[in-house]
Formats: sequence, C-alpha cells, structure tokens
Amino acid sequence: MPAAELPFAPPLDWESLAAFVARRSSRGVEAVVGGRYLRTVECGGRQGWVAVGPVGHSRLLAEWSETLDPVRDALLDGIRAAFDLDAPIADIESHLGALATLRPGLRVPGAFDGFELAVRAILGQQVSVKGASTLAGRFAAAFGRAIDTPFAELTHLAPAADRVAAAALEQVTALGITTARSRSILALAGEVAAGRLVLEPGGDVERTMRQLVALPGIGDWTAHYVAMRALRWADAFPAADLGVLRAMNEKTPRRAVARAEAWRPWRAYAVMHLWGSLA
Repeated sequence: MPAAELPFAPPLDWESLAAFVARRSSRGVEAVVGGRYLRTVECGGRQGWVAVGPVGHSRLLAEWSETLDPVRDALLDGIRAAFDLDAPIADIESHLGALATLRPGLRVPGAFDGFELAVRAILGQQVSVKGASTLAGRFAAAFGRAIDTPFAELTHLAPAADRVAAAALEQVTALGITTARSRSILALAGEVAAGRLVLEPGGDVERTMRQLVALPGIGDWTAHYVAMRALRWADAFPAADLGVLRAMNEKTPRRAVARAEAWRPWRAYAVMHLWGSLA
C-alpha cells in the first residue's frame, strides 16, 4: 500500500493527541487502534482510508488506500494539518511558559473536513463528550456513504454537506438529536453546500466566525472551537468553555479572557494545555 514518513520538529505528544481525537471520534468514520489513527477520507473527489502513527521520535508514518494515491500531495498536506505537524512548538511552549511544562509537545488537532468538525461541535453543545460521540456515530451511519475498508472500525465516509442539506428535519431528530441542534445542523449544511460558508484554513477567520454565529444555535463557544480546529486559528479561545474556566479557576468568561491575554497569539494551544490539566 502507498505510504510516506512525515517529519516534524519534536516534541510531539502523540499519546495525548490520539486520546483527544479518540474520545471525540465518530463511530464508523474514525478510530484509534493500537496507537494508530484510522479514518475514512474523501479528498479531491477520491474516497478511501488513511492510517497514521508514530515511527521514531520525529516522524509519523502515513499509509493510505490505493484509491487516494492520485491525490497524494493534498492528502499528505491534510494529514500534516490534522496533526499540527508544522507548529513552531518550541516557540509556542516558550511563550506559554509554565502552562506548557507538564505536557511538552501538545498540539492542536485539526480537522480532515471542516463541515464534519462543525457538526461535531454542535452535537457537543451542553452534552458529555461521550454522548456527543454517540450522536456523531448515528449521524455518520445515517448520512455518510458506506465504504469498504480493511478495517472493521471504518464503514462510512463523513456525511457531506449537500447530502445533509437535503435531509428533512425529522430525519435528523430521529437520531436522538434535539430539534434545536437539528435545525442548527441543517442551517450549517445549507450554507456550506451553497458555498457561502467555507470551513477551511486560510480564509478570513473573523468573517467566518461572524457567519457561524449568525446561524441558529451557534454561539461564541462553537465558533471558537471550529476556528481552533477547522480554520487552524492559533489564537482561538472558547472562553465560555466549562473546562477552560475550571482549569483557570475562574467563574466568568470575561475574567478568563483577560487572563488569557498573556498567551496571545497562541491561546488555542493554551486551551489544549488547560483541558489536559483536567485529565
């Protein structure tokens, strides 16, 4: 099978990165098995799977299906972004100081698909991580296309925005998703499918976040979480996140934002360390 080694500047806390993704995985679309990250992928109109894991202290080994070989370069760029391999980690940790000392090499996980990540963020509103992952698995089984892979854990592609946008509200709520969140997902899907909302790195982050919060049921927390992972904004800071507030021993987002000024422009990495401190 096709494969490539992806170098990065160490350290990389692969164990924490894999655990973070595993807890938020969508059943059938992605999984962590034996220390390797597995997922189905649609890239450049091609469908297949990838498997990624560490080899040595400064490289990841990526393997992928033959079907994805024609889009190899785009696929490898996506993998690098998904695992934040190009982060100037030494500079970031120096800037964060004591906050980063307990977990050196902690990265901000990206997203293979911005729409998929945004849906997962909506499903995660005011529910447990485990509960949201259960809903994400049902959502993928209902709206993702089935795909054959050599891994029992991988059965579906992540749902595409155009397919979700064509769904009826009742089809979404039937999965156990609340009516309010179902409306949010359908509104999001409509904007992405129409090309009015682009959830990829490299765009105008502030404009995209304004578009997100203009949608029903999407507030500041969701917008910052999407910016942090799908848009790759290194300074995203979901100040209202309960875990962030707890780790900072603060009661209000306003006070958390004020204290987080010292971490600019790397507040997204500070968030990962704050979450990690609760583990």
